[in-house]
Order: sequence, then C-alpha cells, then structure tokens
Amino acid sequence: MEKVVVTGMGAVCSLGDSVGELWDNLLAGKSGFGKIERISTENHESTVAAEIKNSEGFESVCKKYWTRRQLNTVTGPSRLVLATAVEAIEDCGIDLENYDKDRVAVIYGIADAGFEDAEREKMTNIILKSMPSSAPSLISEKFGFHGASFNLSCACASSGYAIALGAQLIETGVYDMVIAGGTSNYVTHDNISGFNQILAMSANPDPETASRPFTKNRDGFIFGEGAGTVVLESETSAKKRNAKVHAKLSGYACYSESSNMTAPLEDGEGMRIVMERALKKAGVSPDSVDYINAHGTSTYLNDKYETTAIKNLFGKHAYELSVSSTKSAIGHTLAAGSVIEGIVTIKALNENIVPPTIHYDVPDPELDLDYTPNTAKKREINTAMSNSYGFGGQNVSLVFEK
Repeated sequence: MEKVVVTGMGAVCSLGDSVGELWDNLLAGKSGFGKIERISTENHESTVAAEIKNSEGFESVCKKYWTRRQLNTVTGPSRLVLATAVEAIEDCGIDLENYDKDRVAVIYGIADAGFEDAEREKMTNIILKSMPSSAPSLISEKFGFHGASFNLSCACASSGYAIALGAQLIETGVYDMVIAGGTSNYVTHDNISGFNQILAMSANPDPETASRPFTKNRDGFIFGEGAGTVVLESETSAKKRNAKVHAKLSGYACYSESSNMTAPLEDGEGMRIVMERALKKAGVSPDSVDYINAHGTSTYLNDKYETTAIKNLFGKHAYELSVSSTKSAIGHTLAAGSVIEGIVTIKALNENIVPPTIHYDVPDPELDLDYTPNTAKKREINTAMSNSYGFGGQNVSLVFEK
C-alpha cells in the first residue's frame, strides 16, 4: 500500500493571504477578529467575526490564472479555494508538462457555494455560482487534471473528509496525487442569524474576548472566513520527482456518531473513538503524540468533551502533550477548518513550535490540560494530530509525522 505525503500547502484567512503569513501571525499571537463589516449587524446578536478584510491579495492570484469571465461564474468563497490551490500547486513544484495528469484528482470539502448577500442582490450566473463543484472543476480545467473532480459536504469536517478520501485513493493506487481542501462561507445574514438560533455563536461584542477556547467564560464560537488546500501525493511519486515533503499523513479516521445533529456524544466518546482509530491507522501509540490541534470551538460542550476524550484516550500522557486551538485566532472556518488547521499542525511539526490558544484568560477548573495559553511554545514535535467535529456527528482526525 502506498504511503501518503504532503508536498504542497496553501491558505487564505483573516490572518493572511498565504501559509507563511498565517503562520507568522499565529506565532505572534495576533487575532483575526474584529467588528463585522461585510453586513449590517443591527438585527444580530453576534457582531464579531474573523473576516477577510482585504481581498486584493487572493483576488490578484485568481486573476493571473483565470479569466474575468470565469471568475464571474463563482462566488467569493470559491475564489478563495482557487487562490489556495494556486499556492499549494506552486509549492509542490509539479512539472505540469511531464506529470501524468490522468493520475491527479481534485477533491474539496464545501458545505455550500457561499452566496454572499451582495451577490444575491445581483443574482448573475446563478446556475454556476450555485454549484459547489465549480471550484474543483475550474482547478481541474486550468491545470489539466483528468482524475475525479468533485466536492463533498460533511459540515465542519468537510475538508478533513476530503483529505481522508484523497489519502485512501492514493494508498490504493487509484491516483498518484490529490489536490484536497475546503472553504468557508463569507459572513452573511443567514449564517450569523442561523448559528445564533442554535446558540452556537458567541454574542460577546468584544473581539478580544468573544472567542476563548477552553476557558471558564467561553460562550460560543466566532465565524471565520477562509480556505485551504493541500497537495497529497504518493511517497513513490514524490521521491521520483525529488519533491519537497512537508509531512507524512500517516493516519486518518472518519466516524459518524449517529446520535444528534448538533450535540456530541456524552463525555466525547465519539471524539475518543475517531482519534483512537486514526492513531491505529497510523500505527503509532497514543504516547507518541506530541501535539494536538484541537477542534477547540469555544463552545461549552465541545471544549469539555474534547478534553475528556483526550484524557480518556491518552491517560497520563494527556498531561504531557501540548494542545491548542487555531480557532482562537481565525475563528471557526466551517468546512475549511480541517485543512487550515491541518496546515497549521504540519507547520508546528516542522518547526517544533506549538501555536498558542490566544484570548485564554480565566481557566476552567474542569479543563486542566496544557492548552498553550496566549504564547507559542518551543518543543520537539514528531507526531501531531488535528481534530475536526461537524454537525451531524461527523468526526475526523488526521495524524501527521515528520
């Protein structure tokens, strides 16, 4: 069975237009939160989000590769995908003239096409803009990839499922390379009001305290905009073309809790199971894990149950590993969360630095792990895990090794 490695990465979010910019700002403890500007919040309880304030960077990348007419057929969130795909494909150093493009697939986790309110008013190119598969199709068309090109939707675990499926297709020899990732929606009236209706989002008006994962006073997540792409490749293919390898994707697991649309299984049992299965797939013991990039939403149940799941699986080692939440800085990027946080996990692995959980103020006595509060920490990291848990009980864990 083929081994799977990551040879390219690309990201856009509220903290930067590239992987490097995102990583530097995370380590500096910067926050991507601010007062919502994309829509009026007059009738909304939540007024804070992690918006992408400057679109010039990623839009300019898109314009270099796709025509104005093509870009007009996709929504803003889909253009985020296109920009991150360019960064990841360029990063992987593929020779497009000589690589067998029949052996390259494109798979993205996209919850919906992401019509923003301004685009709804224009309602142009309705059919194409409504297709979540438009972005994967444009990527395949531009780069000439002839493998399967599609999107899947698994709520906040979507891009993680895309990565897991891509890895499986490489392991079984169906493809040599899979371009995989996901995108968030933009801030819209429907998104803000919808998450407030189910009491999932923080109503705190202060950007500095609105999202506080693993703290006593946490009251919900903050909406985040962003997208990410990774290039998955068989180890054989990567060696053959002498590619730079960021990490080995040694394990992954997907698990359906089959219990509740919005609440996790009690004591995080589903979370524990998916982590355990991912480690078993990787062939590594729980004691080998150095860092966990947690789902860490800043909701009461997630943070409590994810902590419990880590304790139940890792035992005493739970107090020796490092944990942190990227969502404390860039918000909850929904379908893009798995891939963006996976990229952050790979950067931590390579640089032996744990990014911090910022906005960490009042500790919760029930939550007593090392959440890397407020300041990045140097430590040796050889094996790391990234968790994502979606509505509908759709869980995914990814295990990366040096």
